[in-house]
Amino acid sequence: MARQTRQQRRARRAQHEPALAGGPPPTPPPSRRTTDGEPSPERRPQRAEEQGRRRLSGGPILRFLEESWGELKKTEWPNQKAVMSGTTVVIMACVIVGTFLWLNDELWKYVVQHVLLR
Repeated sequence: MARQTRQQRRARRAQHEPALAGGPPPTPPPSRRTTDGEPSPERRPQRAEEQGRRRLSGGPILRFLEESWGELKKTEWPNQKAVMSGTTVVIMACVIVGTFLWLNDELWKYVVQHVLLR
């Protein structure tokens, strides 16, 4: 099968996505109407700094504590089963690494005492 040319790919995309191929721009969503039929006023999104200043008033220490408490509320704490399983994995890894290091130390102690110092 021959490879498509760039022009063929563009034509194929234009058939599937007419808005992206230079067609008319999409229409904006209809504006909401108030109860008296007038369009609702546009809301200006508040900047993060404005929201932060208003919500977190006080000194820097109080602000730090409030932000820390907010982050702790978002934390997903493990249940007892997850803690036990994680603790078991850590203990087993410590035993394996400790055994490896002890055996390596004994091997090099033997090499130094019986091979290099003779």
